[in-house]
Amino acid sequence: MNSGISKDMTMNSSGFVLLSDYVPGIIQEIRYFSTFNFIGDRIDGYEEPVALLTVEAARALKEASSQAAVMGYRFKVYDAYRPSRAVRNFMLWGLEDLDQRMKPFFYPDLEKGELFEKGYIAKKSGHSRGSTIDLTLFDMASGKDLDMGSPFDFFGVKSHPDFREVTPEQFRNRMQLRSIMVNNGFEPIDCEWWHFTLKDEPYPDTYFDFPVAQSSVKK
Repeated sequence: MNSGISKDMTMNSSGFVLLSDYVPGIIQEIRYFSTFNFIGDRIDGYEEPVALLTVEAARALKEASSQAAVMGYRFKVYDAYRPSRAVRNFMLWGLEDLDQRMKPFFYPDLEKGELFEKGYIAKKSGHSRGSTIDLTLFDMASGKDLDMGSPFDFFGVKSHPDFREVTPEQFRNRMQLRSIMVNNGFEPIDCEWWHFTLKDEPYPDTYFDFPVAQSSVKK
């Protein structure tokens, strides 16, 4: 563990893997490496557009992916392990940055302060523990993502998994994703249809801060 960081935070990436090594068919659209996210800039700590996860979470996701494939789907991942420095980036943006250029796309009905008050952005993220993933289902027959009724990282009640003011098809799609993930050991949350955490995550009290890059896990 590096000195100068809190006792529950570490740079040790030895328990992590490159997700594509475990799930070769996974589609990676790492939004925080891009500028198409709720801030509008690449986020601190995202050095490459790759997904990293703990070994345990990657193994479980491999099983989930196999189930999805039988049903005609592939996973598309938006985010997986998230460095603590990225969460600090979020916090500083929320507290100090007046820029709201992405508001129409990601939080049109909320003010920036409400993103934190309502729990859409946390001071500490489970993603930084390495066993949480944000993803959707990609339909191999149509060549399109399933319609979930709201886009990834849309902050508002419309993204709550149990929100019923979506079409029956959109609700079924959300429940399909939820069922696959829960059947393979992941737990959902109540405000984001795309967010799942490995139930028996290996580092429940540890937050990591190494960068998102292949070199972090490729020794």
